[in-house]
Amino acid sequence: MLNFLADLRNDADFMRDVSAWERAPEVAARHAPFPARLHERVVAALQKRGIEQLYSHQAAAIEAVLMGQHTVIAASAAGGKSLCFHAPIADALLRDPNARALCLFPTKALTQDQLVSLNALLADVPTNKAPSSKSKLVYCYDGDAPQGQRADIRRDARVILSNADMLHIGILPHHTRWAAFFKHLRYVVIDEMHMYRGVFGSHVANVIRRLRRLCQFYGSRPVFILASATIGNAREHAERLIEAPVTLIPDSDDGSPHGEQHVIIVNPPIIPDQAAQGLRRSSLLIARDIAARLIAAGAQTICFARSRQDTELLLGCLLYTS
Repeated sequence: MLNFLADLRNDADFMRDVSAWERAPEVAARHAPFPARLHERVVAALQKRGIEQLYSHQAAAIEAVLMGQHTVIAASAAGGKSLCFHAPIADALLRDPNARALCLFPTKALTQDQLVSLNALLADVPTNKAPSSKSKLVYCYDGDAPQGQRADIRRDARVILSNADMLHIGILPHHTRWAAFFKHLRYVVIDEMHMYRGVFGSHVANVIRRLRRLCQFYGSRPVFILASATIGNAREHAERLIEAPVTLIPDSDDGSPHGEQHVIIVNPPIIPDQAAQGLRRSSLLIARDIAARLIAAGAQTICFARSRQDTELLLGCLLYTS
């Protein structure tokens, strides 16, 4: 990679379109012990999975949640934010045979990933099941949930993984069927909080307002756990979303390690015969060219696009060029 980056710097055509090139040095991990409030069985389950100690931001977030504080965690990608709500949920299921949790994710793919990881943790945590509960504790309840199984999910689920749309359409309007769930709801997780902005964010905030009102009606006051990418106003955004004071675990407290990073911002060049109109070359084609060079250099590469169509076009171009 160092040779590849050196080649880029020496490429006059490439550098002509580079607006900024910043380097972030390698950062070592910062660890902290497990919070004393965390159930010893959860600690044992994490240790069994090779987690001997937590990152500093994980320990701070779990401690705040276990103290009953609404908490928002702003940390880098792959920084272990999920553990900040997995551990408190497992702790609650251990201590209270009726405890429930609701986790909201913006995409079905993320929901399925979380289903696998949360089930893996709970498999190592011998929880106390409610009297009517079956062996399964965690269920997805979204548009793909079979109609014939929805009544069973309402009755048996200790943890529901869903999304804001399904909460609005499929759960809150039928709250009488979810009375036991709302009565014992301990935690509400809002993952990828930064995606709830603008008009869509306003809609989600109103859905959360309805959720809190129903929880109060059924006698519960759940703790909200919000996770976000590194945004500049994480606390303000979280407090506007749930309309309550929030404890911030900022990205400056992120204890996860990462290697040296180079952030290169490329501005597509103006098309010569369209200079009068200021039209630039497609950013998708620029991304294709850069990704093709990375792949040719043997570098593992991830490309993100704004839509599924763009993703498929980019993939097709890369398969053709490679």
